[in-house]
Amino acid sequence: MSRAIFKSTSIVGLTTLLSRITGMMRDVAQAQLFGGGPVADAFLVAYKIPNFLRRLFAEGAFSQSFVPVVSQYKHQNEHGEVEELINGAVGTLGLALFVITVIGVIGAPLIIWAFAPGFVDGGGRHDLAVQMLRLTFPYLFFISLTALGSGVLNSYGSFGPPAFTQVLMNLIMIVAAVWIAPHFANPGLVLALAVFVSGVVQVAFQVPFLLKLKLLGWPRWRWDHPGVRKVATLMVPGILGSSMAQVSLLLDTQIASFLATGSVTWMYFADRLVEFPLGVFSIALATVILPSLSGHHAAEDPQRFSSTLDWALKLVVIMVLPAAVALFMLAGPLTATFFGHGRFNHHDVIMSSYALMAYSFGLLGFSFVKVLAPGYFARQDTRTPVRVSLVSLGVNIGLNVAVVAPLAYFKAVPAPHAFLALSTGTSACVNSALLYRGLRRRSLLKPSAGWRSLLARVALASLAMAAVLWWMAGDLSDWFALHTWQRVARTALCVIVGAVVYFVALYAAGMRPRHVRH
Repeated sequence: MSRAIFKSTSIVGLTTLLSRITGMMRDVAQAQLFGGGPVADAFLVAYKIPNFLRRLFAEGAFSQSFVPVVSQYKHQNEHGEVEELINGAVGTLGLALFVITVIGVIGAPLIIWAFAPGFVDGGGRHDLAVQMLRLTFPYLFFISLTALGSGVLNSYGSFGPPAFTQVLMNLIMIVAAVWIAPHFANPGLVLALAVFVSGVVQVAFQVPFLLKLKLLGWPRWRWDHPGVRKVATLMVPGILGSSMAQVSLLLDTQIASFLATGSVTWMYFADRLVEFPLGVFSIALATVILPSLSGHHAAEDPQRFSSTLDWALKLVVIMVLPAAVALFMLAGPLTATFFGHGRFNHHDVIMSSYALMAYSFGLLGFSFVKVLAPGYFARQDTRTPVRVSLVSLGVNIGLNVAVVAPLAYFKAVPAPHAFLALSTGTSACVNSALLYRGLRRRSLLKPSAGWRSLLARVALASLAMAAVLWWMAGDLSDWFALHTWQRVARTALCVIVGAVVYFVALYAAGMRPRHVRH
């Protein structure tokens, strides 16, 4: 089983890596096109709103509720009944999403005011964001249907095609940003239209794979179907439980809209760099283990359920902790290399690097949440993550009110937006700690032997890597003097040497593959 999970995680990870690379190329193109000005802020808010709702409903609550139900039907029912469930879910969800989309397009001014209230008096950013949101909001409809298809494919062991859909969006956005948008008076509207087109393409891409499984028929409204109602019932509390990080990021955007122009953009690009290791490994691993955990629960095999979670947590520590250290040590060089071009000037690089350093503290927390939450969703328990998320959300709000707001108001620090990122990371750590405690108390997760030695070895190896990266990174001003290709080469050298030092040090400390076998 561990080999199958590892193989599937590798497939998703590699495909997600391609997605992150093309996504980084997309962000680089956007940074060069907009810089850190008002158009960039307006577009990113209009882009983040449907993506926030996508992660909240589609990839969050819906996926975490839909996959366990599909897995249960797959194990306990005939193929035709699974197909009926899927068609009912597509029809019911599709109609609900269509209504939400119409409301979103009509109410765009109010939505922008709610998500970025600081834009009202922000040099025309509000009006720009409203125009763009009316083009980007329908993306929610298409990408939610894509998420439904991804859930079905993942339940049947097909992980590559769902992971590849994001690549298609990135390619469309790159073409629009590099070759089309610069020729128009309002390039932001062109990119907003590209978001809409990418949603249509992603839905169309998955259709052949679903037809191959003979699971896609004519969508129908089936609210009376017990499986559809069960998914909906699980979704309601799961909306908050599976998307704590997104709620925290939304709060960051709201507060950042009141800060200096560019704050929204600086935090966005920092978050994009953090999303790279998070998506390539943590989210890929969580995507793969959810169907397995659901299967173990349906088969009433608590031992394999626990061992799968324990194994996943060990992998997260080994891979994500050094990634967090590397992001902190290379915050300035990474930001300068990927985004420090065109209109994204040196000041933008420095401000964004501060946010990246702050976000790096929460990377391990974000990753643990991704892996621990499926332990609840696989058992169709969405209520416990809700209670946990409310506590961590309270922590985030409390830190923002008690620390960030006063610092920004009295101008006590030059980069208050970095403290927003630190607050979000802290709340993620609280979230993961409470999820872990809940699984332990219910005896759903029983740590295996060797955890102390594993943590000590990873910590020592990470410290060795940090020392080398600190020496190799040097002063940030030196990076500004380099040409683009020189920055890329130097960054690649830092990453390669850092990785080699980490794994050599890990091996020297006594770590062997048998220590993480499942």
